[in-house]
Amino acid sequence: MNTLWLKWRLVLGLLIGGAVHALSFAPNPLPQWALSPLQLCTMAWLVTCIWRAPGGLYAARRAWFFALGHFVVGLYWLTISMHVYGYMPMPLAIVALVALSAYLALFASLAAWLVHQVKAVSRSSLSAMLWACFAWASAWTLSEWLRATLFTGFPWLNIGYAHVDSWFAGWSTVLGLYGVTFVTAFSAAAIAALVGTRSDTRNKKIIDTLDIPSSSQSPLHALTGVLAFAFALIGLVLSQVQWSTPAGTPLVARLVQGNVDQGIKFTPDHLYKIIQEHLRLAATPVPIGSPQPQVVLLPETVMAVFQHQIAPAAWQAWIDVANAQKSTILMGAALFNSKTGDYTNSVIGINDKTTVQQLSEATMAQRYDKSHLVPFGEFVPFGFRWFVNLMSIPLGDFTRGASTQKPFAIDGQQIAPNICYEDVFGEELLPAVRDGATILANFSNLAWFGDSWALRQHWQMSRMRAIETSRPMLRATNTGATGAIDHRGQDISQLPANRVGVLDTTIQGQQGLTPYVRMGNGLILGLSVLILVAAWLRRQRLKQHAQTR
Repeated sequence: MNTLWLKWRLVLGLLIGGAVHALSFAPNPLPQWALSPLQLCTMAWLVTCIWRAPGGLYAARRAWFFALGHFVVGLYWLTISMHVYGYMPMPLAIVALVALSAYLALFASLAAWLVHQVKAVSRSSLSAMLWACFAWASAWTLSEWLRATLFTGFPWLNIGYAHVDSWFAGWSTVLGLYGVTFVTAFSAAAIAALVGTRSDTRNKKIIDTLDIPSSSQSPLHALTGVLAFAFALIGLVLSQVQWSTPAGTPLVARLVQGNVDQGIKFTPDHLYKIIQEHLRLAATPVPIGSPQPQVVLLPETVMAVFQHQIAPAAWQAWIDVANAQKSTILMGAALFNSKTGDYTNSVIGINDKTTVQQLSEATMAQRYDKSHLVPFGEFVPFGFRWFVNLMSIPLGDFTRGASTQKPFAIDGQQIAPNICYEDVFGEELLPAVRDGATILANFSNLAWFGDSWALRQHWQMSRMRAIETSRPMLRATNTGATGAIDHRGQDISQLPANRVGVLDTTIQGQQGLTPYVRMGNGLILGLSVLILVAAWLRRQRLKQHAQTR
C-alpha cells in the first residue's frame, strides 16, 4: 500500500509540477520577472525525477505526466474555441484538449528516454555530470524541434519563450529560439545536479543512475552551475550587440483593434456593420500637430467574406480612406480564385493606385497569402473530418501560399506580413528578412480564444521573433494583443485587450542580418545531435571498459 501511494503521489506531483510550469509562458497571474526562474526551477525538478528513474521507460512515463499537466493547463484556452464558438459539449472539448496534450507530451517522453539511453554506466569524474546536463539539453531541444515540425508542427509553449525577459534571450540572435531552449534546459539540469549532489548523503539514486560525482568532490559540483551562469552572462552580452542598423526614416503606423465578437464575425447580418466600424476606426482623425499614419494595419480576415462578394462601394470606401490619409492600408482578407476554385487567407495592400477592379478580382499589387495553415482551422487533417463535424465552425481547406513572398514596399520600408500563428515558426520568417524586410507585421484574430492566456502567450512569441531577427514587429489583432515591439523585443506600445481601439505609433525599420537569420536552426540542431551521439559512444566505451576489468 505504501509503495502504491508513493507511485500515485509522484504522478500527482508531476502533474502539478507541469501545471505550475505552464504559468511561466506569459505574465498574469505571475509578474514578468518571475517567469524565467519559475521555468528553470520546475524543469529542474522534472530533471531530478527523470534522473532518479530506474530505467528509460520509467523516465519517459514521468516526463509524460509532467508534460501532460503542462499542456492541459497551458493550452486550456482551446476549449473556448471548441465549446463557446464551436458548440461542442464541454466534456468533449475537455477530452479533445487532454487527447492533444497527451500526444504533445510524447515528445517530452522521447527526450527523457533518450537521456537514459546515453547515460554513463559507471562513476567517473565531473565529466559525468557535464555529460548528463548536456545530454538533457540536447534531447529536450531536439524533442521541441520535432514537436514543432511533425504533422505541420505545434511549437506553442516552447520553454525558450519563458525567457524573453531574461539574460538567456540574447542567445536567440545567434542560435534562435532553440538556442535559448538548449541553454535553459542545460541550466535547469545544472540546478538539478547541484541540488541532487548536495543531498546525496540522504539519497544515492541520482548518483548511481547518472554517474554524478559524490559530495566529496563538492568544489567541482559548482562547475555546472558556473557554466549555466556563463551561458546567461554570454546571453546578456549578445543582447547588447547591435546586430542591425536603422533603415530609412521611422514609419508612422496605425494599428486597428475592432474587438468583434467571434460569434457574429461571420454572420451576414453583421458583415457591413463590421466593415463600417473598421472604416471609422481606420479614418480616425489624428490630434492636431500629430503626423498622419503612413500605413494602417487591420486584423486577420477583417473582410470576412471573399473579395468578389463585397460590394464595389465598400472597396471604394477603403480606397477613399487611403487617398485621404495618403497612406497604405494593410488588411486581412479571404481571397477566392474563380479560375481554380482555390481560396487563401491573405493580407492585401490598398493605396492611391489601387482600383476597385483589382480588389474585386484579387489582382492587387500587394498581396501575401498565408503559407503555414492551422490544422482544424484552415485545413482538415486526413482522418479527422468526424471531429470537425462535431463543431459548428465553418472550416475549409485553404490553399497554401508560397514559402517565400516579397515584402511590401511602403515609404522606404519593407514590411513582411505573417498571419496568425505563422510567427510561432521563427524559421519561416527568415526568408523575408533575408529578402530585405525591415519590419515584420503580424495579422491575427485570437477572438476564438476569448480573454485568455493565448493572447499574452502569442505576444511573448512575437517578442522572441523580434529579438531573433533584430526587426521590429507590428501586431494588428481583433481582440489583442495589438501593439508594437522594437527590434530588441521590448514593448513600444500596446492596446488593452478586448477593447475597441486605435493605436498610432512610430516604428523604426532595421537592416542587417543576425547570425540566426543567416544560419537558421541547423547549427543548434546539429550540435544537439552530435552531443547525443558522442554521449552514446562514451557509454559504449565505458561499458567495454567495465567488461574488461
